[in-house]
Amino acid sequence: MMQQYLVIGRNAGLPTASSDADDTRRDRPGDDSKEKDKNMNRLARLPVLAAVLVAMMASTTGCNRLKARDQLNKGVEAYKAGKYEEAIRHFQDATKYDPSLPMAKSYLGTALSMNVVPGLTTPDNLKTAQQAIDIYQSVLATDPNDVNSMKGIASLYYNTKKFDEAKDWQKKVLAVDPKDPEAAYTVGVIDWTKAHDNLLKILNPLGANDDGAGNVKVLTKKVCSQIQEENGPLVEEGLKYLTTAIDNRPGYDDAMQYLNLTYRKKADIDCGNEQARKDDVAKAGEWTTKAMGTRKENEAKKDKGPGGITMDSNGQMK
Repeated sequence: MMQQYLVIGRNAGLPTASSDADDTRRDRPGDDSKEKDKNMNRLARLPVLAAVLVAMMASTTGCNRLKARDQLNKGVEAYKAGKYEEAIRHFQDATKYDPSLPMAKSYLGTALSMNVVPGLTTPDNLKTAQQAIDIYQSVLATDPNDVNSMKGIASLYYNTKKFDEAKDWQKKVLAVDPKDPEAAYTVGVIDWTKAHDNLLKILNPLGANDDGAGNVKVLTKKVCSQIQEENGPLVEEGLKYLTTAIDNRPGYDDAMQYLNLTYRKKADIDCGNEQARKDDVAKAGEWTTKAMGTRKENEAKKDKGPGGITMDSNGQMK
């Protein structure tokens, strides 16, 4: 009969259940050594297998990166040829092959943006715009200071008439690059646009249009107070950002023209102060003259200089 042992504890080194047969097996050191040799061989092969797997993964990753680059190049060529749907497919494939390739995502956002019709707020157009915004957001998740993605989002919001969101994103651009003239200019344009819309909502029911000189004949004291409340902050901010745009780009003729327009909106909120209104209209005229002169100078410089690649306000090639 086999002699049984009771478990005393882990530190005692005794098995949980043992017998004389176990003693017989321990008397055969040759059997244990063979088993140990097998275990050692298995352990020795593990690092080799791991190295092979790593090499295979690296090879696959390298291959996918090459495919991603190929799709990226094909997408750029399609984009330059105006084949935006084809470009979108290539950029989507590039991001699938290499999700860590931020350039592919940026280009995909740009290509999607080209399918957004400016000023159109239909569900399909808004959906396309949101797809592009989501792509730009994924770039910003990796690089929060990517200015081109910020500008892309701001442009999409502007083109779908979401002016407050567009202005917020342009201000984010300025937080990263305070000297960006296009961002400051766009904030000023949005402020003028909103102020102009506010004015027309008041004037049109009165059977009047904006005369650009303070609308003295129709702005009663009551109407004047409404204009001051709605447009005062917009005009103040607009003048500030447009001036900043010109400070950072002295030859910015578009910003000068919008300064002219914004001073004419200031003439409306200065109703009741005739001298201030006249001064506003005079400054508007000065900026008109300066804008026209600067534009002629800029055109002359373009004619003299060699052609080249230029960038628009979204950082894209023109």
